Formats: sequence, structure tokens, C-alpha cells
Amino acid sequence: MVVLVTGAAGFIGSHVVHLLLSKGYAVRATVRKAENARFLDSFPTTEHSSLEIVEMDLLDAPSVTDAVQGCDAIIHCAASLMINVKDAQRDVVDPSVVGTQNLCDAIQQNPSVQTVIHTSSVAAIRKTKYANGQVFNASDWCDDATLQSNAYGLAKAQAERKMRDFVDVCNGHSRAVRLVTIHPSIVFGPVFHQRHTRGSMAYLKHFTGKLPFVIRTHLNFVDVRDVADAHVNALERGDDGGRYILHKTGLWMSEIGMKLRQDIPGKKWATLHLPTPLAVLMAAFHPKLTIQQVRSTVGRHVDYDTGDAEEKLGLAMRSVEQTLVDAVKSLSD
Repeated sequence: MVVLVTGAAGFIGSHVVHLLLSKGYAVRATVRKAENARFLDSFPTTEHSSLEIVEMDLLDAPSVTDAVQGCDAIIHCAASLMINVKDAQRDVVDPSVVGTQNLCDAIQQNPSVQTVIHTSSVAAIRKTKYANGQVFNASDWCDDATLQSNAYGLAKAQAERKMRDFVDVCNGHSRAVRLVTIHPSIVFGPVFHQRHTRGSMAYLKHFTGKLPFVIRTHLNFVDVRDVADAHVNALERGDDGGRYILHKTGLWMSEIGMKLRQDIPGKKWATLHLPTPLAVLMAAFHPKLTIQQVRSTVGRHVDYDTGDAEEKLGLAMRSVEQTLVDAVKSLSD
């Protein structure tokens, strides 16, 4: 089986590639620039596995069509991060929505594709406006996002709906395409490359610095290795059309600091809460935070009901301690 992995040099994508190779799959890994994915060549392979790195831009339809040709399954991990974004439509929404449309068009032209595993996010499930402590499940949708209020949630929800609509059309015309969507919360875990320290791992990278304080932010997270397990297992497990939330637990950043003090003694990990007015002031000068983000999230939290995701996808999820320790240690390697 030839499995196409989009966004193969990303945090989730690289772990998916690593696992596929260990299980003997032929992997076609797509990246925008091959030089950024050379670290994938160091991943161990089996007698039957193979790795092909190809350049592909989701916004360039011909390159997508070429990459998809001859593949049996697609694990669509490619995504844009909300980091230093100047134009949310161009930098966040279009890569997700237009890119997914181009992928759908390529699948339409390549009848060999029988399975699609679509990496979404809890951002496609959690509403922009929510009650403090609200619990979301796989039947929920982020249907109130706008470009201004929640560009990432808008992008994730629209991209998923586009893929689902496409598969429905295929199945209605005697073209069987099996679809499973995976919805991780914030993803933590060991990194393979320095580029993976951006995005979600920036929260844990904060603890490796010298600042003694944390913002009163609540983080829902899951281990990246469990996310990779879910994607690969979903090639053969899970309901057709299934929508699976991957989430281990939620902790305040101060609680993460306390756990690190217990599990990695010898350093005074940050646990002191920064007062909200100072957090808002810091956001005004922080390259990865906005005042709106801080005001809307400080002191607030949600939770997720994962239902039967672990059972359906055959997961044995790692402990919180293993995730945090392995993630933080990898940042120091």
C-alpha cells in the first residue's frame, strides 16, 4: 500500500511518517521544500517500507494531482499555523480550504485512492463563543467562527466540511472513498526537528526558559505519538465517516509546572501566575500572542468528551507524565 502523507515535515506529519515506515508501508511524503524534510531520511525503515519525498504545494493544483497519482491512501496532515500571520485569509484559511479542494480534485482524478484520513482539530469542534467549563463532543461543530474572531476554527471547520461533502458525492456516484477525521487537542511530545518547537510546543518551550511565571491559561493536550497511532490505525480501523476527538487531559500551565517539578527535579519550573493585567500587557509585545487571545482565554477552560475514540482506533494512550517529560527533554536535546 502506498500512503501519501501531506505536511510530512510538520510535527504530526513527521510522527505519522516515522510510524508508517516502522510498520512497513511505502510512504510518499509531501513537503513544499524538500530541503526542509531531509531529516525524514534518518527514520528507520523495515524490509518492506520505503520513503519518497516529493515537493507539493496545496495551492498548486497540478503539483497536488501529480503527488496523489498512484496512491492507495492519503493521510492529510498539512496545516498552517497561527504564527506571525499577517493575512488570515491568505495564510490560514486558503491553505486549508483551497488546499483541501485541490486535494479532493486530485483524488477525483486518481481512482486508486480508497481511503482518506483527514487531520482536523478540536478547533473544528469547539465553538468560538463558549461557556466556561463547557464540554464538547464529536457531534459539535465550530459554526460561529469568522475570519476576525477565529480564523483557525473557520479554516478547520470549512476544510473538513469540504472533504466530507466531496466524499459524499463520490459515494453517491459508486466511487467508494472511506473517510475518517482525526481531531487532536493541543499536541505535545518529542520533537524530531527544531521547526517543531514552534506552534503547540511553544507552550512547553516556555518552561525551558528563565521566566519564573506562567499565564493563567488552561491547555487541553494529547501526545503526538498517540495522534500518529490514531492516524495509522485509522487506515484500517474506525467507522467510515467517523469523527474522532483525541484528547488526554487539560491542565493549567501552573499545574504543568508542578508536574515537571515532580517528574524532573533539579529545576525550579515556573508555576507562578502572572497577573492578568500584566499578561495582557505582555501580549502586546509578544510575537505569538495577541491581546484578544489573552483576554478571551485567561481563566477560562473547556473539556472534550472523546467517546469511544480509543476503543474504535485501538489506542493505548500514554500517560500525562510520559508526554510532558519526553516533550520537555526533547527540547533540551
